Amino acid sequence: MPAPLVAVASLGGTITMTAADGPHGVTPSLTARDLTASVPGLARIADIRAETLFSKPGASLGFGDLLRALDWSRRAAADGAAGIVLVQGTDTLEESGYFLDLHWDRPEPLVVTGAMRPPQQPGADGPANLLAAVLTATAPRSRGLGVLTVLNDEVHAAARVRKDDTTALDAFGSRPFGPLARIHERSVHYAALPLRQPPVPRPRDGGGHPRVALLETFLGDDGELLRLALDARFDGLVISAFGAGHVSAAMAAVVSEAVEKAPVVLASRTGSGSVLSDTYGFPGSEQDLLRRGAVPAGWLDGRKARLLLWSLLAAGEQGDRIRAEFAARAGGTPSTVL
Repeated sequence: MPAPLVAVASLGGTITMTAADGPHGVTPSLTARDLTASVPGLARIADIRAETLFSKPGASLGFGDLLRALDWSRRAAADGAAGIVLVQGTDTLEESGYFLDLHWDRPEPLVVTGAMRPPQQPGADGPANLLAAVLTATAPRSRGLGVLTVLNDEVHAAARVRKDDTTALDAFGSRPFGPLARIHERSVHYAALPLRQPPVPRPRDGGGHPRVALLETFLGDDGELLRLALDARFDGLVISAFGAGHVSAAMAAVVSEAVEKAPVVLASRTGSGSVLSDTYGFPGSEQDLLRRGAVPAGWLDGRKARLLLWSLLAAGEQGDRIRAEFAARAGGTPSTVL
């Protein structure tokens, strides 16, 4: 039986970075073919087609780059790839994975991976992560699950995963729900499957990109930065609020002004757990902000809420449609247990 075809594209990132002799740090230099050639036994698992799309650090990726990677992945699937793997920097992996997940409309698995240690560092994790990503891309149970994030032998739903450590090998987690699967003896063992929503339409070429601000509140915040964002005419606003969705009373007054000009989404800055809807009632509480017209982000953190709002605005959605999409995608039931 022939090995399945897996298309691998590199966008850059730590997994591709090496250092020349001298005092300077690592920079992107390895190609996609360099990466796949460095993984022992990879050719026995899949027929690999490797291509380098970019050689950028994760922090320098933008929406245009991700849309190009999305189109490349769609073509690879249409050309017969059983799965697609995108390699990139971990700085923005949690965001790019979710953005791609919002727009991925194929049954073939699209897997995003990277590395916490560059290739020249002892214990480099890039080859193991790439092997795990290819295994996940070829696993029959991965079909239809959308975009998956694979690092440290764990498979995460792109809608839940978050980077919560700067350098650790286990920097990625999906609190509070946990990973979907573990990789053991070159097999992918699923414990849960994510519930998929219909994809958001791809932004139209030449249509312009919306401007969506992400603002994290802080002690003493009186809403000045939110007002500046309003004055700058951002198309949408996401507030990463205290705790379960709280801001100061002074900032709450500015939220009332903001919802008249642009969609305002309420998320939590904690990185885990959902914003509440009917527990607290003081000025600036979640109930107060929802009454003023803010859209609850549910279990989505501020970063992912911004990507969803950006994608909906880019698709021309507004008003009740935005509220309905957040209600559908931000719920607290991310998966079905097997």
